[in-house]
Amino acid sequence: MTSRPQVRADLALRAGYHSPQIDVDVRLNTNEAPTSLPEAFDAALAEAIADIAWNRYPDRAATELRAKIGDRYGRSADELFVANGSNEVLQTILLTFGGAGRTAAVFEPTYAMHGQIGKATATTVIEGARADDFSLDLDEVERIVDQHQPHVVFMCTPNNPTGVVDPPDTVDRVLEIMSGTNGLLVVDEAYGQFAETSAVDKVGADVPMVVSRTFSKTWSMAAARLGYLIGPEWIVDELYKVVLPYHLDAFKQLAGSIALDFHDAMDAQVEKIVSERQRVMAQMSDLPVEVWPSGANFFLFKAHDMAGDDLWQGLIEHSVLVRNTANWPRLENCLRVTIGTPEENDAFLVAVRNVLQA
Repeated sequence: MTSRPQVRADLALRAGYHSPQIDVDVRLNTNEAPTSLPEAFDAALAEAIADIAWNRYPDRAATELRAKIGDRYGRSADELFVANGSNEVLQTILLTFGGAGRTAAVFEPTYAMHGQIGKATATTVIEGARADDFSLDLDEVERIVDQHQPHVVFMCTPNNPTGVVDPPDTVDRVLEIMSGTNGLLVVDEAYGQFAETSAVDKVGADVPMVVSRTFSKTWSMAAARLGYLIGPEWIVDELYKVVLPYHLDAFKQLAGSIALDFHDAMDAQVEKIVSERQRVMAQMSDLPVEVWPSGANFFLFKAHDMAGDDLWQGLIEHSVLVRNTANWPRLENCLRVTIGTPEENDAFLVAVRNVLQA
């Protein structure tokens, strides 16, 4: 019998990060945008495809895409790093500043891929705890930084899966705590456009911080897997030394560049989603559930008198799929629901009422 190659000992028996894909009428479990880009985008992209030289490698520096994203933020292309979704952005950060013999700090509960990618890159992951209201506990941050001197610190705001938005001065305080450690602060703003504040304006040449964002949510481009980072030029230079050559294909670069021409439509969609989030959360206040504040395109909730697994299964039986976080650390019985179209949101509300009243 042929022997099998052995998985690295630190990865053996580790579960992956997956969202169940179930055939339902209403799918609100993966924080996707509820609608696609305008039809004019499809037409523009279809026309532009004819100019792709398929026999040639893509622009390794993604020059046009980086410049257009930079224009959105008043930044130069040299301050932009683009990759295959924000997960590759995070992976490249940890390949560059983490790795064997180095540490990264996360504060739970938070985005699971921070720790998952950390472990996959052989980075030692230090887990701190958020406050009872899921805000970032600055005393805990200080304890972790003082004790472990992490090379990378992750701060997720709006936080996933809780939706909590940290006050703007929290970034300043974390940077103060980290001063003198030679550590890098990574502010994950995958849902940043849905919140009222952002750390992007704090990015500077002498600030050891980067901000990660994505096209998957506000730009309705989850299918494209396109993310980016805004940071000091010297950090961006280091990331491009590490990322694989030609990692971003020509089609993806083209799609991202054209999408940016439809910023008005996307800004309008963000406003609609925020409005729907407020409406749905307000209606949830009449039900026997606890709902946490959110600045994202989703929110976290749990029933007072029903197990989270039972509520999740009941929603499935009503053909509504949400994210089951009931068994995640510190999220006992909690579920997370993405804001969809008004019709999808209404179906969710009806289903929740029916399951809770059954």
